[in-house]
Amino acid sequence: MTDHLTAAASLDAGGPLAARLEGFQPRQEQQALAEAVEAAIHDGAVLVAEAGTGTGKTFAYLVPALLSRRKVIISTGTKTLQDQLFEKDLPLVRDALEIPARLALLKGRANYLCLHRMDMSALEGRFESREEADRFQRLYAWAGRTRAGDLAEIAGLADPQLRARVTSTADNCLGGECPRFTECFLMEARRRAQEADVVVVNHHLLMADWALKEGGFGEVLPSADAYILDEAHQLPEVAAQFFGLSMSSRQLADLVRDTKFAYFEEAGDLPEVLETADALAKAALDLRLALGVGNRRAAWAAVAEEPEVDAAVAHLLDCLETLAVQLEPLAVRGKNLEQCAKRAQALHDTATRLLGTADGDEAVRWFETFQQSFILRLTPLDVARQFRGHMNRHRASWVFTSATLAVGGQFQHFALRMGLPDDIRTLRLDSPFDYRRNALLYLPLGLPHPSSEHFDQAFLRAALRVLRASRGRAFLLFTSHRALRFAAEWLRPRLDYPLLVQGEASQAQLLERFRELGDAVLLGTASFWEGVDVRGEALSAVLIDRLPFASPGDPVMQARIDAMNRQGGNSFMQHQLPLAVIALRQGVGRLIRDPADRGVLMIGDNRLVTKSYGRIFLDSLPPVPLVRDPRDVEAFFGAEATAGS
Repeated sequence: MTDHLTAAASLDAGGPLAARLEGFQPRQEQQALAEAVEAAIHDGAVLVAEAGTGTGKTFAYLVPALLSRRKVIISTGTKTLQDQLFEKDLPLVRDALEIPARLALLKGRANYLCLHRMDMSALEGRFESREEADRFQRLYAWAGRTRAGDLAEIAGLADPQLRARVTSTADNCLGGECPRFTECFLMEARRRAQEADVVVVNHHLLMADWALKEGGFGEVLPSADAYILDEAHQLPEVAAQFFGLSMSSRQLADLVRDTKFAYFEEAGDLPEVLETADALAKAALDLRLALGVGNRRAAWAAVAEEPEVDAAVAHLLDCLETLAVQLEPLAVRGKNLEQCAKRAQALHDTATRLLGTADGDEAVRWFETFQQSFILRLTPLDVARQFRGHMNRHRASWVFTSATLAVGGQFQHFALRMGLPDDIRTLRLDSPFDYRRNALLYLPLGLPHPSSEHFDQAFLRAALRVLRASRGRAFLLFTSHRALRFAAEWLRPRLDYPLLVQGEASQAQLLERFRELGDAVLLGTASFWEGVDVRGEALSAVLIDRLPFASPGDPVMQARIDAMNRQGGNSFMQHQLPLAVIALRQGVGRLIRDPADRGVLMIGDNRLVTKSYGRIFLDSLPPVPLVRDPRDVEAFFGAEATAGS
């Protein structure tokens, strides 16, 4: 039926999607994107395409992907979109086009139940509480029913601590020698991916797969004729994470637990192994204590010279080396001991590199601490060369798309960060939504500079007037947790509407409650700036305190700034400003999600009009009328109330 149809025609009024979907409306922007994706797949080209909110970009790339009848890998930024594509959108488009394509969903190994690890936890039988033991029993019962082993099926049951005990890592997986290998959910998911025509993955898995291949290990993902990367604005940071090196206290704790289990199962006659394992557990705890209290992100150089840290590092390395030496002769006694011996040596090698001398100017060593844990990282400052290398090794068509890729209408920043070739094709499509009629951009007059100690209260006073005009129904998005906490305390006694605050419940719970209440005010930071979709009147105002410049105190950001400046570049204009523009555009994108949506965007940062670079921000936003008088906001919502009566 669809062999003779182009992608654009398939999305037209007389096409198969219109026939299948009630209320389907052809959109010129959607058809233009579909046409560009179709041409890129046909020609083996690289396409960078920005499609504004409401374009319908998902169908715009799914239709040509399926019509091509080629092997296609689709990668998304979030598991939520990944699940939606596989469970809803892809089957719908496939059925409408009547193309018998085989579809597969593949996630990272941490998303699949490992039957062997579950058996080990059951044999070990040690749980922190009765509640944890009950959750494990329910998970054990689910394991006998599930077909896919995807822990998303029991999201409320598998908390992080329990998940760590019933999933495998690349370190501890026994591979073909696992006693439950023939029943392995991960292996079955990978087999289906190898056989499928369209495979849906996420950026973390795609980058992890490439990192594995770079290390000389076998492939997880099949090769493909075309790669379509949605939410592509997230790729540079995800790539930096996986092309680097890391070691966590969880890896050390897992090694200790698995060594003890393997020792009792396969050895039992060398108690010094247990003593070293316990010493390693204590060494990891000592290093966490030496890194200071509270959550922190800092360059390793900031603590490397401290005596307590230096002593803790030396002890940790010594314990890892001793454990590796002790386990090496025991490896012949069993697969678990062999695996632990390899892991101890690998972690020693990783720790030596992470905690050793610097890798020149190409990478930054840093650490992150949480309440009881830590992660040590070595992050490359530039992923362009490595990403380009992987593209060259995977000769295919490449489509990068997102609602926010351009800065001031141009794609150079994204293309340079990803190392894309010079002959890329670009396409920028504005949102079909009528922003001029349905939205206002309000920049309050008289607010102090965002660095002023008086800014937070002044911003909230201006925000309160907007919230009263909008009758709640708003997101307040902050660039720091400190500002969010101050706002929650300041607004609570003054607000006549329900107040929902990030951290007081999960993101999913907060959003569900926000939609149910219909007049709530939700306070959020980074995780609410993108990937959050609230349609209709429940969200009628988005208020942003400051322009979202990344903190220069962040160790990776500071290292990139220093490196660019050393090379004679302008780190602010070339890096900090483009990142902030894209982040702001993501936050602004929460406001209008549907053609019928109306709302006010308030930004409290007067640098939009007092600094020359403010014009770059304004030029990157949708064409929203700008007002400075709060009475214009009140009139906007007054007209809305009149229209609804």
